[in-house]
Amino acid sequence: MGSITRSLANNITTSGVILPAGITNASVSAVTSFANASGGTLTLLSTQTASNSATISFTTGLDSTYDAYEFKFINIAPRTNSASFTVNFSTDSGSNYNVTKTTTYFVAYHNEADTDTSLAYSTARDLAQSTAFQIISENCGNGADECVGGSLQLFNPSSTTYVKHFISCVSTYSPVYINNEYVAGYGNTTSAINAIQFKMSSGNIDGTIKLYGVKKS
Repeated sequence: MGSITRSLANNITTSGVILPAGITNASVSAVTSFANASGGTLTLLSTQTASNSATISFTTGLDSTYDAYEFKFINIAPRTNSASFTVNFSTDSGSNYNVTKTTTYFVAYHNEADTDTSLAYSTARDLAQSTAFQIISENCGNGADECVGGSLQLFNPSSTTYVKHFISCVSTYSPVYINNEYVAGYGNTTSAINAIQFKMSSGNIDGTIKLYGVKKS
């Protein structure tokens, strides 16, 4: 019996429960899906990494297989300073990204000197029945240490009955400030959303986005 197998076996209770000590990077290195605490499953579907790219688009994978989808943003950065990270949806497999949306947007920020803080709604960044790209994070810096991290959830995009709700939350670092930005809204269409595109408001984009499917067990 190998050391990994022996360690796992020694950490299984008589009732068949695996103890935390039995789970290591080595013992689960090939696992891509776990049941979460609420009884659902989060499954990695695809990963896209941009390097000075115009857009990051997901044109496959959004279908009726999953109840919801989650996108994880990792080290998203603009090539153009003070650009905004944005998103839009498609009902024609990516030929057009122009779904009509109504959204809300608010942001909390805090500087490193502890002299400037705010929590406020932004009427300039929400949308009201607009097909424009929605801002997820504004004024993203292009310094070597500046980036965006966070996630966006899209619920039941394949429905042909209901509008398509989405929620995003990101953390953005620009020199001496941390911004926590929240967007929620809906794509006002009963057509299935089958593609999604992320891009900067100007210039190209760097970073990685991972797409996960969320399915109830």
